[in-house]
Amino acid sequence: MRKDITIEKIMLGGEKMNKSELARQYGCCWRTIDKRLNPDKYKKEKKTRIYTSILDPYKNIIDEKIENNNIPATGIYFLLKTKYDYKGKYGIVNKYVSNKKQSIISNLTIRFETIKGYQSQVDWKEKLKLHDINGNEYIVSIFLIVLGNSRYKYIELTFDQTQPTLFRCLINSFKYFGGRTEEILFDNMKTIVDQVKSNFSDVVINSKAMQFSKDAGFKIITCRPYRPRTKGKVETLAKIMNRLKAFDFEFKNKEDLESIVKKLNHDLNYVEESQATNEVPIVLFEKEKEYLVPVNYEILENYCLLEKTYKVSNESMISYCGSKYSVPLQYVGKQLTVVDEDNVIHLYYNKELIHSYQKNKKFRYNYKEKDYIDILKHSSFNTKTEEEINEYIKKNLYSLDRINIDKGDNK
Repeated sequence: MRKDITIEKIMLGGEKMNKSELARQYGCCWRTIDKRLNPDKYKKEKKTRIYTSILDPYKNIIDEKIENNNIPATGIYFLLKTKYDYKGKYGIVNKYVSNKKQSIISNLTIRFETIKGYQSQVDWKEKLKLHDINGNEYIVSIFLIVLGNSRYKYIELTFDQTQPTLFRCLINSFKYFGGRTEEILFDNMKTIVDQVKSNFSDVVINSKAMQFSKDAGFKIITCRPYRPRTKGKVETLAKIMNRLKAFDFEFKNKEDLESIVKKLNHDLNYVEESQATNEVPIVLFEKEKEYLVPVNYEILENYCLLEKTYKVSNESMISYCGSKYSVPLQYVGKQLTVVDEDNVIHLYYNKELIHSYQKNKKFRYNYKEKDYIDILKHSSFNTKTEEEINEYIKKNLYSLDRINIDKGDNK
């Protein structure tokens, strides 16, 4: 289009203009003159292209399945093909589902900062494989909890992720912090969530975890699907735990490894700046700790006891950790609960304490004296008097290293 022909130049010819004459004068086509005089006449309307897809009639169905039940693309494709007579290919469905899920993640993943004392986040660094200087292998987990506002952290070396271990670590963290937050955010770990009763849209907390939280006074919050970064604070901490891999074949024993973990915990709180706050966590923690709530540790300690259920054999004994322990004859065939507390095990039936035993790997068989006498009476010694049985015990059984008979209080 010629830029030398302007409205100003054309208008110099007067009000009545012969477009052909002007065209010859300027050496152009008369339409060029007309375009300058009537620009609106030559404007082209932009046409918006409307894209359609064979998937359009089914998108509402797909959206509902994704948002409510997290159905994978394969399941949605099978549903559309079977029930809705979808004729398209799987690839179209897969692409739409993938884009939809990514859109949900983007919309829900909003960085948020919690107010002081309101939230902390919990996770595990799972199954780190490390070796001591002698080549002995340790498969360890690291319990992680971080305060949402100050980023003050507590980490602990563990050798399992059982519920009693989780409770123990939480209690230790409360003691370390000097209290607990209003709520604690967990991943959907099986020690917190009843995975049998839960589904995508309705998470059910298992009864023991719920009772622990009530006794401690905090609210359990679980990380919803499609919201991976809502617990980003603790996931960042989990990545930092990879530093421990540098100590592979560098530590002496379990105690040495525990001291390394404690040193790392100290440095993260008192030396290194948090990338999120640009502050050393202890600086902000000094302000946040005033908002933490004290807990009753005496009540919470009971949650750390290891409880297991065992059936009483025909010998009127239970087997536990390679040893056998006697109970009164009336419990034969019944299920007893074993509570393992440090060096003592307690045997319960329907929450009633039956016996307590000191753990001692030296003895294969452990009897209460009265139990043993009753057992002998109901076996090959059933024709003997109690005096004869007592004499037999005194002369023979006390000399056997593998048998321990407790003559003290049955409890």
